[in-house]
Amino acid sequence: MRAVLQRVRQASVTVGDRVVGSIGAGICVLVGISADDTQEDLDYMARKVLGMRVFEDSTNTLWKRSVQDAQLEVLCVSQFTLYGKTTKGSKPDFHQAMKSQQSREFFDTFVRRLRELYREDKVQTGEFGAMMQVELVNDGPVTLQLDSRKFTYAPQTNDAIRKAKEERRLKYEKKR
Repeated sequence: MRAVLQRVRQASVTVGDRVVGSIGAGICVLVGISADDTQEDLDYMARKVLGMRVFEDSTNTLWKRSVQDAQLEVLCVSQFTLYGKTTKGSKPDFHQAMKSQQSREFFDTFVRRLRELYREDKVQTGEFGAMMQVELVNDGPVTLQLDSRKFTYAPQTNDAIRKAKEERRLKYEKKR
């Protein structure tokens, strides 16, 4: 799972002319679900979202309180485009994202889990699968990307860079 968490002063989701979810101060969370996500990913992400310390304490010291600690609100919006692969060409590839019906059930379970771990009245959502207008007022701004799976960027050695350039050159020459 992947989430983009933003600390907000307020946020809302509108579908057509109808507001389907709205919060005051808290966090707006855009949620992407990959094809290989499991219940473990879901549980991890729910705890991570609710536990991220992005708010100040009573002495105005930042990074001391989570949304739960501060008793603020959560707006959760599904967004399959977080798994858009953009490494080839100019059209995003969404094959890593979970298929629609399965993803809807997974997202609903995620929202239920947030409500179980926190409070039902503090967690709002958008409308799954709809074209939504998401409005928010960033606070900070504070924006974090969270992933349920660990990943690392392998540093490229000069040899690896040379090899990649050579492969691209050969591929280009083959096309000519």
